[in-house]
Amino acid sequence: MSRSPDTPANRSKLAKFSPQTLDRWFPLDRQYQYVERLKTQVGFTRRRAECFVRLWGYLFLKQQFSLGKPLAPPVDRLSLPDGFVSCTHREAADLFYADRDRGSPRAAGMTIDKLAALGYLEKQFDGNTICLRIRSVPQPENLAAASESLDFFLDAFDPRTDAIPVASFLARNYNWMSNGNMAFIPHRIARLLRGWAKRYPQGMRVLRRSDNLNPIGFYLLYPTAATSEENLFLPPKKSMHLSSTQEIDPLEMALPGDESCMSVFVRSWAIDRPYLQPPQILQLLEDSQQVLGQMQADFPNLCDLYALLFHPFYEKLTTVLGFQKTVCEPMSSVCWGYIAIDRFLALDISDAILDLDV
Repeated sequence: MSRSPDTPANRSKLAKFSPQTLDRWFPLDRQYQYVERLKTQVGFTRRRAECFVRLWGYLFLKQQFSLGKPLAPPVDRLSLPDGFVSCTHREAADLFYADRDRGSPRAAGMTIDKLAALGYLEKQFDGNTICLRIRSVPQPENLAAASESLDFFLDAFDPRTDAIPVASFLARNYNWMSNGNMAFIPHRIARLLRGWAKRYPQGMRVLRRSDNLNPIGFYLLYPTAATSEENLFLPPKKSMHLSSTQEIDPLEMALPGDESCMSVFVRSWAIDRPYLQPPQILQLLEDSQQVLGQMQADFPNLCDLYALLFHPFYEKLTTVLGFQKTVCEPMSSVCWGYIAIDRFLALDISDAILDLDV
């Protein structure tokens, strides 16, 4: 990246740098390359990735200009700004909605809050000025290369060694949809996982790295008591026990031998972000099929499989697997997903996820 010469003409341009001039220094084709790399990361829809890339480019270039060190356009590569950079919600709205007829500063502020909850931004407000800092940005191509050099294997969940690392990456999945402080969640999740492992450990599995045995994937197939089935037809947020503060679990677990149990709830199914690649997805899904089939020996009348669809990537995954949306939360993207267990067990997983965009 080259610097613009420090001339009176260039210094006069600095005062004119604004969201409207971003595309001149950081062209759309280069923005597109960054969006394509980021859109499959946890919490990133394409639209959210577009907003993040434009904000990143703007904060980086604005800081360079404010320091009197402008870069000559076009900029090929972004670096992380040094510390916090001021950016009002009005500036963010001009960045996010430059090609759209609508988009308010309030809507831009909500997008910023989501990005902060994901861990990609930090936000400060001193009563007068909003300042933002870009945190470390994942490099998907590097993460994919790293995971390809590792071996993984399926194993039973061990509540003594797995609860804390699993709770940590599950909490990151929930953080994307919360604007609040979610720091309490890993401890809560670990406590719940250990409690469920005492009751029906057969439905809890992990995908481990072979070198250090750390869990990088996890799922929990939760046999649901008949007395709790009504909750599977109510607004789904009532049953989001892992990410809430309610102490009473709305869904009671059925115990082996319960012939009235017909439903299994996918209470959790996740792979830690750096390892979210097709081979690992296939491993965990095929194991899920096998374990679900084994559960039919404990619950002979199982026929229904439910999942909570609250995360963009996992919603895409359940769609290609054949889950149908049933009840959706009003004013929210959270929905119940359903598939008959017989149909899920009959799936050729490798074929079903062939076109999954990861």
